[in-house]
Amino acid sequence: MPVNLFKNRRLLSLADRELITEYFRRYPPRISEFTFTNLFAWRQSRPVWLTELNATLLFFISGKHRIQSPDIVFGPPVGDCDLVEILNTLGNSICAGERFPAEAADRLSRHGFLIAPDRNNADYLYRVSDLAQLPGRKYAGKRNHIKQCLEQNRCAYQELTANLVDECLDMQNRWCAERECAKDPGLCGEFIAIKEALSHFEEFQLFGGAIRVNDELKAFSIGERLNETTAVCHFEKAMPRIHGLGQLMNKWFAIHALKDFQFVNREQDLGIPGLRLAKESYYPHAMVGKIKIGKP
Repeated sequence: MPVNLFKNRRLLSLADRELITEYFRRYPPRISEFTFTNLFAWRQSRPVWLTELNATLLFFISGKHRIQSPDIVFGPPVGDCDLVEILNTLGNSICAGERFPAEAADRLSRHGFLIAPDRNNADYLYRVSDLAQLPGRKYAGKRNHIKQCLEQNRCAYQELTANLVDECLDMQNRWCAERECAKDPGLCGEFIAIKEALSHFEEFQLFGGAIRVNDELKAFSIGERLNETTAVCHFEKAMPRIHGLGQLMNKWFAIHALKDFQFVNREQDLGIPGLRLAKESYYPHAMVGKIKIGKP
């Protein structure tokens, strides 16, 4: 019998951090969206609801035209419950699903669900050693950009701690002023998410790195553990007009902050051509594929 889960659903809040983090500890995620940091930091542009069913955690979002109607399952159920059983249990209380793992496609299709690949939200998975060493001819351009940056500027890496949060926020304000974030809803949403992550940096057990150029903070990266072998890089920012600074931040972050991990998930490209080109230029080890699902 389909159940009305929304009697007990609630909007995700800071009070849910311990519950969600414990579920992810017991059922380690692979997709970049499944950290409390991601779910919470982006809640202004993507509100998330949650509920529990038979010791399984479920997330929901709403369609673009149904802001207060959380009728889309967001990501796979977190727990022991069977995926198809959960979807059938939800019945008419949902209309679709997003950010489901691509490996579930065949089984869902056999049970009558409509499947569509979601390339724009596929995660880029890299070997940390590749980003740290930039080996071989294929990375020659990256190494040259970094060399020019170091020749033209006095750069120093610094671990990102709570003491640097105010400087990072100030840098992000300046970055947004140069990039005219106010004209771009996507950049506005990212700005809010970065502020949320930095404001809860210690509480969320995040880690990161920053680069000072001629003593002024000009770049930073923020990440956290995703699972036993993999970190996720939530945000990476470098001030424009400093040639090679972005490549240097990427490399130094891998060397210093990611040394305990084999892989780093650097999230999706959202279908943005320039972002896709940049992520592909680092030659990912693999893509973490995702699908959308619909009801027949």
